[in-house]
Amino acid sequence: MAYKITDDCISCGACAAECPVEAISEGDGKYEIDADTCISCGNCANVCPVEAPTEE
Repeated sequence: MAYKITDDCISCGACAAECPVEAISEGDGKYEIDADTCISCGNCANVCPVEAPTEE
């Protein structure tokens, strides 16, 4: 299952830098994950300081 980013996101960009398939982009007020591109590797969740990325 793809990851999604909750409203807890602080827009630090740590997750986007770690995504191997570039599925994460800056959205309106928080980062967003393209579910069709996400490979569910968990790299984003591992580096997020506020645990915003979660598996759907």
